[in-house]
Amino acid sequence: SVSKTHSFSSPISGRGANSAYKYRKYKSENIGLGFVSQGNVPGIESAYLAMDTEEGVEVVWNEVQFSDKKVFKSFEERIREMFENLMQVEHPNIVKFHKYWLDMSESRARVIFITEYMSSGSLKQFLKKTKKNHKTMNVKAWKRWCTQILSALSYLHSCDPPIIHGNLTCDTIFIQHNGLIKIGSVFAEAIHGNVHQHRDEVRNQHFFAPEYGTAGDDYAIDIFSFGICALEMAVLEIQANGDNAVSKEAIDHAGQSLEDPLMREFIQSCVRTEAKTRPTAHDLLFHRVLFEVHSLKLLAAHCFINNQYLLPENCVDEKTKSFDPNGIMAEINHCDRPGIHLKYSHVSPLELDKFLEDVKNGIYPLMNFASQRPHPIPRALSLSQEQMETVKTPTPEPQETETRKVVQIHCNLEANEEAVDILSLFLKMDDRLHRQLSCDVLPCKSILKH
Repeated sequence: SVSKTHSFSSPISGRGANSAYKYRKYKSENIGLGFVSQGNVPGIESAYLAMDTEEGVEVVWNEVQFSDKKVFKSFEERIREMFENLMQVEHPNIVKFHKYWLDMSESRARVIFITEYMSSGSLKQFLKKTKKNHKTMNVKAWKRWCTQILSALSYLHSCDPPIIHGNLTCDTIFIQHNGLIKIGSVFAEAIHGNVHQHRDEVRNQHFFAPEYGTAGDDYAIDIFSFGICALEMAVLEIQANGDNAVSKEAIDHAGQSLEDPLMREFIQSCVRTEAKTRPTAHDLLFHRVLFEVHSLKLLAAHCFINNQYLLPENCVDEKTKSFDPNGIMAEINHCDRPGIHLKYSHVSPLELDKFLEDVKNGIYPLMNFASQRPHPIPRALSLSQEQMETVKTPTPEPQETETRKVVQIHCNLEANEEAVDILSLFLKMDDRLHRQLSCDVLPCKSILKH
């Protein structure tokens, strides 16, 4: 059964306040999936499955309760800034953050935010299933997962200002059926320590660095947490004591059990006691255990995906159909032995399509290159609910402000048959609804001067 979202009589503000009513929350369906894992993030009173009625997709409705309204007021600007920054996060390995709004009433202060729903489950659940089936972790899968997690952390840490995750555990890392890894529960210290606390999660304390919670938390606490996650991914489970707490001795024993010395060195560098000696996420991507020179196939696939809008949708099918299966696309000649001929029949179009789809989804990131953070889009703060009720809607309604991001622009200037210069712009938008604009240009002696 479904109930409408709360009818707020108190002031609501923040990105998405005036669209709060487009989300419908399922009754009493408290879940542990999505951007947060309930019980693992301090202050998450509830995480509900909800429906985005405009997009027709399921999302997660999260609520952060603050124990003291005065403290909330003092942190309000920092909280708002933090959530505004999270709204700008755009990475294939980070769970998407959709909307947020602040809810203040006489009895409570809370933040409500809407995030992407991850239906496939957490990494912790996957590791338990793998161990139950008496299987060991595939080294290639371990490397691919580590690369995706580090790619996300490197992106967060390179933001301006840097975003520290602060809550990275195997419960807040999610895995999809196609092997895509996404991390969630990104929270800054503005939230921690100022909200209602759940019971201590003893079983997850070993994920947090010794200096966690002290002033000036930086990227090093995320690296420590990642190291423990990488170790748990490699051994499937770190044996805990009777009280479910994982001791330092158990972590050391699990690390020593790894057969690959490079893997052992990689993890040990992440969990060093001294925070300053831990490597950055970007440095770890170049560690010998992970780094490999990208194949021409992967580089070509990324180039193809980034410029796909220039090509027809079915260009792969059309191109492969036109090839002669016995045609030779490349050959290697040797002086002392027979050469090697690579034929088009050696490449399966279905495998190629799947590979391109995996690259598009973020399973094979280019780790040699720094990710660029999207430029913030300036938007006016939404009106509070009380203000909205007093504003009369003009007739006809004003056109909505364009808020989509232009991902890429192609410009072309040429003369037509009548010697009139025509300027054409092709805009690739972030929602994949592209625009093409054109106009005549005033006469000029030389088109190059334009």
